[in-house]
Amino acid sequence: MDKNSKIYVAGHRGLVGSAITKNLKEKGYSNLIFRTLEELDLTNQAAVNDFFEQEKPEYVILAAAKVGGIVANNTYRGEFIYENIQIQNNVIHQSYIHNVKKLLFLGSTCIYPKQAPQPMPEECLLTDVLEYTNEPYAIAKIAGLKMCESYNLQYGTNFISVMPTNLYGPNDNFDLERSHVLPAMIRKIHLAKALENNEWGAIRADFDKRPVEGVDGSSSEEDILKIMNKYGISEASDNSCLLALWGTGKPMREFLWSEDMADACVFLLENRDFTDVIAKREQERANSEVRNTHINIGTGKEISIRELAETIQKEIGFKGTIEFDSSRPDGTMRKLTDPSKLHRLGWKHKVELEDGIRRIYEFYIE
Repeated sequence: MDKNSKIYVAGHRGLVGSAITKNLKEKGYSNLIFRTLEELDLTNQAAVNDFFEQEKPEYVILAAAKVGGIVANNTYRGEFIYENIQIQNNVIHQSYIHNVKKLLFLGSTCIYPKQAPQPMPEECLLTDVLEYTNEPYAIAKIAGLKMCESYNLQYGTNFISVMPTNLYGPNDNFDLERSHVLPAMIRKIHLAKALENNEWGAIRADFDKRPVEGVDGSSSEEDILKIMNKYGISEASDNSCLLALWGTGKPMREFLWSEDMADACVFLLENRDFTDVIAKREQERANSEVRNTHINIGTGKEISIRELAETIQKEIGFKGTIEFDSSRPDGTMRKLTDPSKLHRLGWKHKVELEDGIRRIYEFYIE
């Protein structure tokens, strides 16, 4: 890519898109195009067509998606499959129609089967059933990566699909209902510590910044306590504080700092093409079927949900009790990526989890 190349970042205000945008700017790319949701509805086919016709981007980064944690995925199943497929279809197809030089499509490692081998290689895609709670979102992302793969094979496009593991970092979503596990824990443990220390100024400031189900910092103590209790934060009988989290705490999860993910994405945009992903397979087996050309982005390291909670608890300084509600679903028990393909292509992560937790809590406080 040239530093003046016209690059459209779809979803530039989210966790993924904002990190990629920051990385591009730091590397000197100056011709970046953005549209907010209010300015461009990516589920609207005609609007997306008009945008591409007008702007004619040379490169496209498709980071826009409807995302959420286990509760949101399981609750808004129709919205997750419909909106994500609509967004992908429109952006990927218009990138083909308007001769985009390269497109980067971002998916998720939830595309892999519930009983996938650990760590999960790209080759295990579509070998078994998916985890039920996020099946609609996973199916949408599988459709997106297969659309990129199919357009490359039929039309000669240069569309690359990457599957990041669980991400966290600046501009994360800390909504208690819709956020992913790590940012949700950051906020819950922060609030639990404030309640433990009777710091109502901090609690009200938090609710003013991010109201929960209509409850903000101006609400009564009773209403704030009620909504905190709904999300597992409560006062114990001995005047300490109790935090209840979903599941057993036994599932293992992998976490990647969002700015590391962004660096991997820009590295691939600058240095690798679709042909690089399939070259080794073609050399080994002439005329073989081309499958699983997507690329995992991860650390290859995992931690239990319980250990994660304890690590965050130590960082924030919460002295109360954390309990796990085993009547609530755990989701997939393990979800560790195999990043060896990305390592072979020349990139490896830099930020380890403890350092990342410190950084994201600093971001949250600021």
